[in-house]
Amino acid sequence: MQYKLTPSSTTTELVQPDAYINRELSWIEFNRRVFKEALDPRHPLLECVKFLSIFDTNLDEFIMIRLAGLKDQSVAHVTTLSPDGLTGEQQLDAVRTELAPLVQESRQFWRHTLMPALADEQIYILDYEQLDAVQRIAMQTYFENEIFPVLTPLAVDPGHPFPHISNRSLNLAVMITDPLHGERPARVKVPPTLPRLIPAPLADNPSGKRAFVWIEQVIAAHLSMLFPGFDVWESYPFRVLRDADIELREDDSSDLLESIEQGLRERRFGSVVDLAVNPSMPQRIRDLLLENLEITPEDLTVIDGPLGMGDLMELTKIDRPNLKYPSFTPFIDPELRKGQDIFQAIRQHDRLLHHPYESFDSVVDFLRAAAHDPQVLAIKQTLYRVGANSPIVGLLQEAVENGKQVAVLVELKARFDEENNIEWARALERSGVHVVYGLIGLKTHAKLALVVRREADGLRRYVHFGTGNYNAATARIYEDLGLLSSRPDLCADASALFNLLTGYSRQSAYRKLLVAPMGMRAGMIERIEREIAVQQSSGNGQIIFKINALVDPKVISALYRASQAGVQIDLIVRGICCLRPGMPGLSETIRVRSIVGRFLEHSRIYYFGNGGNEEILLGSADMMQRNLDGRVETLFPIDDPLLRAALRDNLLKRMLGDTVNTRELQVSGNYARVFPDPGEPPFDSQSWFITHPLLDAEEGTDTSTISAIPSGA
Repeated sequence: MQYKLTPSSTTTELVQPDAYINRELSWIEFNRRVFKEALDPRHPLLECVKFLSIFDTNLDEFIMIRLAGLKDQSVAHVTTLSPDGLTGEQQLDAVRTELAPLVQESRQFWRHTLMPALADEQIYILDYEQLDAVQRIAMQTYFENEIFPVLTPLAVDPGHPFPHISNRSLNLAVMITDPLHGERPARVKVPPTLPRLIPAPLADNPSGKRAFVWIEQVIAAHLSMLFPGFDVWESYPFRVLRDADIELREDDSSDLLESIEQGLRERRFGSVVDLAVNPSMPQRIRDLLLENLEITPEDLTVIDGPLGMGDLMELTKIDRPNLKYPSFTPFIDPELRKGQDIFQAIRQHDRLLHHPYESFDSVVDFLRAAAHDPQVLAIKQTLYRVGANSPIVGLLQEAVENGKQVAVLVELKARFDEENNIEWARALERSGVHVVYGLIGLKTHAKLALVVRREADGLRRYVHFGTGNYNAATARIYEDLGLLSSRPDLCADASALFNLLTGYSRQSAYRKLLVAPMGMRAGMIERIEREIAVQQSSGNGQIIFKINALVDPKVISALYRASQAGVQIDLIVRGICCLRPGMPGLSETIRVRSIVGRFLEHSRIYYFGNGGNEEILLGSADMMQRNLDGRVETLFPIDDPLLRAALRDNLLKRMLGDTVNTRELQVSGNYARVFPDPGEPPFDSQSWFITHPLLDAEEGTDTSTISAIPSGA
């Protein structure tokens, strides 16, 4: 088959839809890779539990956002096809077909593998029926003191309409026998503020031995206390997921913060997209729930196992270091350590940071120095996902107290972090920080902080660009890159971008940055076309992308054209990849790999060989329509030759050589594990980074406290 591609950045269509992998099915393949990490015995046991929890939490969000959107398309009979040629209804059917066995497999793995393995380590997950008399007395005491006071049983009868079932809530459908009126239904909501797994006492309790019972089983065993005078003879757990995509009409809203708050309230009442029950629930009760939730049997998921297994994350709090990854101490550049003049260090040369292998404290210390340095006049920063107990917010507040002018863009539309960001925005405003919420119709996803400082030769600017959020907690588990620089051109671009975000500006061209939505896609395609020209003239065209997702049809089309020209293309795509590698005549020179391991691969790196004059861009943007068209994003260049060499040789090449955490995308759309060549030992890139900084450790750096993850352990 011949694929004819037009070399134009405005072209979106390929001749054949089979050149694309469906976005939603690609996401399911990604979450399958997360689940397979739980199955991998090289991970410590409680880390396997964590991967299973992440798998289920990911699935919740997919259902609430992506499956909900497909359902809307199906109901509305939208005729627009996805790039791979499917209607919304066809995609919905395909997603449900793929998800059902995967969910059941996860529960079978929990029951038949993880639970016995936990028991071997004297961590017992018990059913209520397994408890002895002493344990049942303890559970009754716990129920009376901790659970009963916060429960609210809700009857369903002519005087009590069917109650609202909130999003992500776990509930019990209860059937009671009324001597006067016969069978009556009721609903009991499991309190989300209480632990899902209740500790049960053990008679012989050596150090580390633990037992737990699911809270819904404890509640079910004591329902007679909630319905005195009635026989409670049936109860069945069920869980509801609702459409959680907040729709905003920002052009009609005079107050974005108020609009977001209204959207959060409406999220609780979004249409139901999934009802999860156990096989034991009788059909008559299923029908009752389907009717009152106004959904069809297609929206019902029957799960043979616990509902909402994201709560398994609670088990990772158990103090059993032998069942978790070995700890390590991140590197710190000696010239960025506390007590050093961080501004002088940045003036000497650009500083590249690689988290979590290098400490996020360097970023915090940069902002701390700015907040307290008498010569600093102003600080400007974007905040997307801040996290709880943020040291960043506290430093910005201190900067205001110290007389600095501080302006912060807080992105209120960061999905599932909206409430947290609203609280931070109000706290910053109360402190005197100038807080803005971004541009109408766009999310601000760019990660940058600008510091203006008065020095002997005049004002000088310092900037931090990042690929990840200013979140000290996630910086310990997300792999990201950051750049500290005082280069005038980069700093001037940062100033121009802040003027766009906080004021009135129509600037679309920048000295060094690629900025979305103004010109990032065009800039990326221009660079891909440049590699085609290099390949045609000298035969050494090369492209390497390390990204979270590759979805945009225009960028994919450009990569296909490059492959047809013979450009060697390596893509490290952690999550969704709609490009189909290895297709004859179309993508034969493209290899796609995904790395899922201990740390979440989050940095975005764009490498272009450029005939030996290589170019590397880092930033916050994936190649997705939402990033390129609906967000303010930045890609920033690495101009220092030493830093470029470090990224090329010590990061990208190491990741492409990973044979422990890597799976390779096949032309079928499935992934296959990558193994080392015969005679070669396995290579774990994440383990390697723990003991090897991107730049050689300078003399005097203490690495004695750093412990690697043993390969294969």
